[in-house]
Amino acid sequence: MIKQVGQTPIQPEHLARCHCGAVVLALTLPNGIEKPRRCDCSMCRRRGAIVGSVKLAQLRVVAGSEQLSVYSFNTHTAKHYFCSRCGIYTHHQRRSNPSEFGFNIACLDGVNPFELENIPVMDGVHHPADR
Repeated sequence: MIKQVGQTPIQPEHLARCHCGAVVLALTLPNGIEKPRRCDCSMCRRRGAIVGSVKLAQLRVVAGSEQLSVYSFNTHTAKHYFCSRCGIYTHHQRRSNPSEFGFNIACLDGVNPFELENIPVMDGVHHPADR
């Protein structure tokens, strides 16, 4: 778990925003950023985000729900949300664990994901649900 990124402490409730600020999320992060990772599935490879995870109840859309678009493919289990105005991926309901959201760490207020080191890469190409 990550409690601080650079000079930015991760707050127990931390806001996250898309680029244009239309979509604002409130994330409950009592233990900081948990399970930070990259994934090499077809979707994640293209968007390049580092994500963390929270239970569904730990992510609330506090502004801009009308701006969110959703994209789903393959099994249609995962739902990928992005701002329809600026195009930034904000979060997704996970395929491997639908009781969790993955969220774009780069959207966290004050966080620069380039300050994170040693981020593991998950094997999304060979997803367990595909076996």
